[in-house]
Amino acid sequence: MSEKYTIGLDYGTDSVRSLIVNVETGEEITSALYNYSRWKQGKYCDPPSNQFRQHPKDYLEGLEFTIKEALKQAPSGVAEKVVGISVDTTGSTPVAVDEKGTPLSLTPGFEENSNAMFVLWKDHTSVKEAEEINELARKWEIDFTKYEGGIYSSEWFWAKLLHIIREDAGVYRAAYSWVEHCDWIPALLTGNTNPKTLKRSRCAAGHKAMWHEAFDGLPSEEFLTALDPMLAGLRERLYKETFTCDVAAGTLSEEWAEKLGLPKNVVVGVGAFDAHLGAVGAEIEPYYLSKVMGTSTCDMLIAPMEEAGDKLVSGICGQVDGSIVPGMLGLEAGQSAFGDIYAWFKQVLEWPLKNILAETKLVDEQSREKLIEETSDKIIARLNEEAAKVPLEESGIVALDWMNGRRTPDANQNLKGAIAGLNLGSDAPRIFRALVEATAFGSKAINDRFIAEGVRIDGVIALGGVAKKSPFVMQVVADVLNMPIKVARSEQACALGSAMAAAVAAGVYANTFEAQKKMGSGIETEYHPIPENVEKYKVLYEKYKKFGKFIEFEYEK
Repeated sequence: MSEKYTIGLDYGTDSVRSLIVNVETGEEITSALYNYSRWKQGKYCDPPSNQFRQHPKDYLEGLEFTIKEALKQAPSGVAEKVVGISVDTTGSTPVAVDEKGTPLSLTPGFEENSNAMFVLWKDHTSVKEAEEINELARKWEIDFTKYEGGIYSSEWFWAKLLHIIREDAGVYRAAYSWVEHCDWIPALLTGNTNPKTLKRSRCAAGHKAMWHEAFDGLPSEEFLTALDPMLAGLRERLYKETFTCDVAAGTLSEEWAEKLGLPKNVVVGVGAFDAHLGAVGAEIEPYYLSKVMGTSTCDMLIAPMEEAGDKLVSGICGQVDGSIVPGMLGLEAGQSAFGDIYAWFKQVLEWPLKNILAETKLVDEQSREKLIEETSDKIIARLNEEAAKVPLEESGIVALDWMNGRRTPDANQNLKGAIAGLNLGSDAPRIFRALVEATAFGSKAINDRFIAEGVRIDGVIALGGVAKKSPFVMQVVADVLNMPIKVARSEQACALGSAMAAAVAAGVYANTFEAQKKMGSGIETEYHPIPENVEKYKVLYEKYKKFGKFIEFEYEK
């Protein structure tokens, strides 16, 4: 095989990365990162009301910068040998578009309108709309949520768009259709942004928009108009057909080929969500749970279609034919907050640094800012060290991991986090340990649901920032799950998975498993449960579940 390369474009919550990979050896040649500038400034977001929006300009600037920068760093001649690009993004992250498929925030009059932005996956402003969808689905002749785990979430497509059009008459009038982030980028690169003809991701549609072949596509017009008459006619302006990530969306348009310095015959693959392609990059295999452990978690599992049969798993984030690995049933679960919980606690501890120390006149401003920054940067690492020293059962603190609601099992974004068992000796490391244990217990609740529903778990593969950076957290999770956890070697498993998908879409490999075998980076390390800790955590897990039932009961009163 002559030397060929693909580019994996990975859009995360805070940044986008482009990774260039040799398709024959799997060598990661170069990569480049771009932090969203407007997002970093907190624009268009209101955390207290759970509003999180992102401007398409952040995505566009990141797309151009990272690919050009990665190519610039690559050896001479690499650009000419790039054969494919595939994209992964967060999701569900939809945006309102006009008839040409242009996000409204890129059109006159909507430039600063947060409702015309991409509605980020963790935006929970549509809790009311999600509840209405669930209530109607339970009454309807066909339960359109049954392949979504039976509970629709405010993190997903229909709830978000319904909330926006109810809230903003201007967006409602101007919106011709709606497009997921993972669909818009490939459409842009290929020059076909027409909402009715661009290729839509099976991954996004099946897991977040209630699309299924059994429904002849999306939920019926009758269901949608019963939900709200404002949705009338929208179904016809969306899509009926969906595509898996091994399919080509098209080839690079002349405009983008010139802009990026790439050949025009570069194949652009159909997009997918970051966690799904991250699972591919981490070399997921049947019945192995792939845990993307970052700000939140996404737990992915695949099973042969002939073995999965008609089994419906309740309380998860959907089961879709081909959403992760084409030809396999893809099942998704996850936690709405994981690393975000540690970041929240860090922010609590940073308050005096940023609000008291910042005002002191004892040192010059530059030295003061440097001191604040250096101290802040050390907080999480030091908490990990000290929390690891706290005897497992000593603190008596029990926490819940619902700081951003609960995604799985049984989505309920109304829920809040909680901490119990505090006393005057409860210091920061002890509280932090309880928070880490809570996130591990949340992971176990997901495993327990899969197993209870008859889906076996043969092993766990972890990827993402937390998996790579925190041995303490990973050991706690291994102890709580009572399962070994393998950590994928690649620092950029999501981008690597996109590069693998690009290789298949470009015809270099016949299928995803073949691409994984050739391009996979293997396992970096493995955590094994400590028997003594396993037994102790069984007791604490029961306390976690009882505490959770109490808190959930109180919120449902």
